[in-house]
Amino acid sequence: MSVGMSLASDHQLARLLQIGIVLEEVVEARASKHAEAIADETSVATYMAEAAEESATHRDQLEGLIADLDAETVPFEEIETLVEATYEADSDFDDVLYDQLCNEETTYKFYDDLIEAIEASSTEFSVGRERLLSTLESIREQEAKGVEEVTELMGEQ
Repeated sequence: MSVGMSLASDHQLARLLQIGIVLEEVVEARASKHAEAIADETSVATYMAEAAEESATHRDQLEGLIADLDAETVPFEEIETLVEATYEADSDFDDVLYDQLCNEETTYKFYDDLIEAIEASSTEFSVGRERLLSTLESIREQEAKGVEEVTELMGEQ
């Protein structure tokens, strides 16, 4: 399943939203780990803690959308494999800011692609299109802001 394919059912949309949840889990886990590891670097640790919180909020929003779809979900392990293969979320980086930048850019790109696929689709989903797009656009905007914030932190280092 690729974001680039045409969305023709609630099931396909649910699967892609599940991928978004896994991406958010990756960002949350890595940001939390980084925050603990660099607690002495206050501005970076603060950003990482906030990024982890934001990802948890995004997960909740995506789960709310999935709950309103008329679709069965895909087992977590299958979605996790797709994320690793497609978005290389398990790549390891030496520097925490570069790692966070990669995570923020990956999630931004995912939401950008998903929004584009939904807009290109004429499918009527169980969840309202306006609510769906509004939620995803809000998340995408927050991810874009995250990219900017990490880039600024990198410039300060």
